[in-house]
Amino acid sequence: MKAVDRIHEYLRFGMVLGLERMNALMAKLGDPQKELEVIHVAGTNGKGSVCRYVYEVLRAAGYHTGLYTSPYLEVFNERIEADGEYISDEELENIADRVIAAADEMVAEGMESPTEFEIVTAVAFVFFREKGCDFVVLEVGLGGRGDSTNIIEKPLCSIITSISLDHTDRLGETIPEIAAEKAGIIKQGCPVIVGAEDPDAKAVFRKRANELDAPLFDAARVPVKTVRETLEGCSFNVEILDREYRGVEICMPGEHQVRNAVCALFAVTLLAEQGVLPELTMREIKEGMKRARQIGRFEVLSRSPYVILDGAHNPAGAAALKKTVLTHFRGKRILMVTGILADKAVDDVLAEFREITDQFVATEPPNPRKLDAAELAEKLRGLGASCESVTEPEEAARMAMSGKDDWDLILFTGSLYLIGALRGDVIRLLRENQE
Repeated sequence: MKAVDRIHEYLRFGMVLGLERMNALMAKLGDPQKELEVIHVAGTNGKGSVCRYVYEVLRAAGYHTGLYTSPYLEVFNERIEADGEYISDEELENIADRVIAAADEMVAEGMESPTEFEIVTAVAFVFFREKGCDFVVLEVGLGGRGDSTNIIEKPLCSIITSISLDHTDRLGETIPEIAAEKAGIIKQGCPVIVGAEDPDAKAVFRKRANELDAPLFDAARVPVKTVRETLEGCSFNVEILDREYRGVEICMPGEHQVRNAVCALFAVTLLAEQGVLPELTMREIKEGMKRARQIGRFEVLSRSPYVILDGAHNPAGAAALKKTVLTHFRGKRILMVTGILADKAVDDVLAEFREITDQFVATEPPNPRKLDAAELAEKLRGLGASCESVTEPEEAARMAMSGKDDWDLILFTGSLYLIGALRGDVIRLLRENQE
């Protein structure tokens, strides 16, 4: 059985927050996480992009850098990356063998089994130590306080991006409750950079930072001048800690991506000021920021017509998508192909989507928590939209692409599980149409 299949067997233990199992597992593996220099990133939306910006700047500066993110879109190996390369199948097999053996020991000793996410996180920590990473950019999986990544005791800095309502069944039903979970990554004396704009969330972060004597920097208050915004990305000017950045270019479009980039810039600037990155140059910073890309995040696959993928899976993500699409495609003919998980704030997400277009194809993400395509279609029709219902994502993609001449934009969005399932199909269909 392949490593990925063996790891996925741990899904039967569910998604249980808490650090006791993770601490026990890592102790059996020699606590590799204690040898890593970590930038720890939490938040509702934007944390993956912030991680990517920081990672690419560190790489551009010549540091051996690791990146841990979730979920993956197409291949499991995407989750664990170092120096621009995903963990290889061979490395994954080798390290998974050791991690699963340690997990088996825990169970034999009467301890609770680690979860799937804890197994994957342990694999990542062992991999980064063995790669000799100078730095690791670590994305929180869920929440912060009880997330398996939170066994990091002293990060170089913590970053908390936007805060909005998501995973309310696990993290709390209000912004302050969710913020309190995210604030769990703030550590004694370690600086924290906050990109969240919600005042209730900020109040929670300030209180926790004060309790832990952790210097807090409010990146959301930094004035930013966007010089250019196109579908190819943005350029902007900003001043951070008395360091002026002019003409910073990013290749991910949208105002929200500018704010994500500022969070990342704040982190690398702070680390440079503290002497952690003493030789970091403006050229390296700009090169890394421009190089950063996230597949499946407003990813433009074609321009005739425009075909775009975006994993907008919660209300805040849907609102950011709406703003970006209407900036560039207002008044254009737009077809949206979407599928959503049933445990998300479906009605709020669809209200945002409906302001983008009234033409839809409803389908289903390949996930047990999916909302049935027929039910999704009924909800969209209830909002006054025209909607076809197609259960299989590949068939939905084929239907949409077969009428490509009727649209200025075909937009695939919703669950990241859907985007991962569709991405290869859409690319293949585009190639077929060019032949």
